[in-house]
Amino acid sequence: MASAAITLAADAPTLSSANTGFMLICSALVLIMTPGLAFFYGGMVRVKSTLNMLMMSFISIGIVTILWVLYGFSMAFGTDSGSLIGWNSDWVGLSNIGLTELWDGYTIPIFVFMVFQLMFAIITPALISGALADRVKFTAWALFVALWVTVVYFPVAHWVWGSGGWAFELGVIDFAGGTAVHINAGAAALGVILVIGKRIGFKKDPMRPHSLPLVMLGAGLLWFGWFGFNAGSWLGNDDGVGALMFVNTQVATAAAMLAWLIYEKIRHGAFTTLGAASGAVAGLVAITPSGGAVSPLGAIAVGAIAGLLCAMAVGLKYKLGYDDSLDVVGVHLVGGVVGSLLIGLFASGKGQSTVEGLFYGGGLTQFWKQCAGVFAVLAYSLIVSALLAFILDKTIGMRVSEDDEVAGIDQAEHAETAYDFSGAGGGAARTAAPAPAAAAASKKVDA
Repeated sequence: MASAAITLAADAPTLSSANTGFMLICSALVLIMTPGLAFFYGGMVRVKSTLNMLMMSFISIGIVTILWVLYGFSMAFGTDSGSLIGWNSDWVGLSNIGLTELWDGYTIPIFVFMVFQLMFAIITPALISGALADRVKFTAWALFVALWVTVVYFPVAHWVWGSGGWAFELGVIDFAGGTAVHINAGAAALGVILVIGKRIGFKKDPMRPHSLPLVMLGAGLLWFGWFGFNAGSWLGNDDGVGALMFVNTQVATAAAMLAWLIYEKIRHGAFTTLGAASGAVAGLVAITPSGGAVSPLGAIAVGAIAGLLCAMAVGLKYKLGYDDSLDVVGVHLVGGVVGSLLIGLFASGKGQSTVEGLFYGGGLTQFWKQCAGVFAVLAYSLIVSALLAFILDKTIGMRVSEDDEVAGIDQAEHAETAYDFSGAGGGAARTAAPAPAAAAASKKVDA
C-alpha cells in the first residue's frame, strides 16, 4: 500500500511555470482577436456605422468578463448535471479557488484555464455582431449578449468541452471551437437576422467596405491571435499535438485564402483584398475544430475545401433573401460545419486521439458523431437566438428608427463619427469655448 501511494504521488501533476506562462500568453493572444475582429468588421461597413461596429465587439469584452466570473465558468465547466449544464458553487465569483489549485489533471492553475476560456466566451457573441451591422440598438445588443451567453454559449461550451457534457461523452471532436464558437455564433446570427429583417436598401444601395486597409489589419490580428486560440487549446501538454495544431493552423489558412482567391478570379475576374482576408478567416474557422486530428496534408484539404465552399456560400444571402451584413453565416457557420464534418473524413489517428476518419480506414463512425454535434448545436443556437431576438424586439425594440439607420447609426447611438475631416478631433463633445487668442485671430481673419 505504501509503495502504491508513493507511485500515485509521483504520477500526480505538479504546477509547471513554463506551461502556466505559455497559457497566459495564449490567453492574451485570444483576447487580441476581439479588437482584431472589431477592425475586420469595422472596415467592412460603411463610414456611418464604423464606430458602432467597433463598439459591438468591445462591449462583449466588458459584459462577458463579468458574467463569466459571476457564474459562466461554473455553468460551462462545473460538475455536470444531466449532460446539459455544469455547476460548482465554489466557482461562483471565483471565490473559493486556490491560487495554485490545478485544473483537472493538468499542470496549470484553475485560474489560468478559467481566463483562457474566458477569451473564447468573449469573442463568440462578438462574431454574431457582423451579421447585424447598421441597424441594431446598442442597448438591445448589449442585453442580447448578456442573455445569449447565459442561455446559449455557457451550456453549449459544457456540452462540447465540459466533463460529462453529452457531446464530449459521445466523442464529438472539437479541438478549439468549431461547434461551440463558430457554428454557435453563425447559427445565432442567422436566427437574429431572420427576426429583425433586412437593412434599408439591401440589394438596392451599394454597401461596400469603407476601409479595406482596416479589414486587412483586422484579418492579420485574427490570424496572429488564432495561434493562441488553437495551439493553446491543448493546454501546454508536451506531446507534440499543440505544435501540430500550430502548423495546421498556418497551413489550412494559407490553403483557404488561395482557394477563395482562385474561385474569385474565375467567378468575378479579380483577386480582391476582401477575398484574401475572408478566405484566411474561413480557413482559420475550419481548422479550429479539426487541426488536432488531421495531418498537414489533411489541413491543406480542409482549408481548400472551406475556402471554396465559404466563397460560394456568401452569395446565398442574395438568392435566399436574408441580410447577413458581413457574411457571418457564409464564413463562420459554413466554415465551422465544413471543418467539423471533415474530421470524419480526414482524421489521421495520429494527433489528439487514435480516431481515424473514412479516408484513413475508420469508416463513417466519427462522421456521424460529428453530424450529431454540428446539427444539435446549430439547431439549438438558431432557435434560442431567434426567440431571444423576438422577445427583445417586442419589448424594448431591437432596431434603430428608419431615420437613424439612414442618417447613420454612429451618430444616433454613440454621438460620434469615425472620421472628422473638419478639424483635428474625432469626438463629438468638443463644446468648450475657443481660447481668447484663437478667438481674436479668428475675428481678424473674418474681418
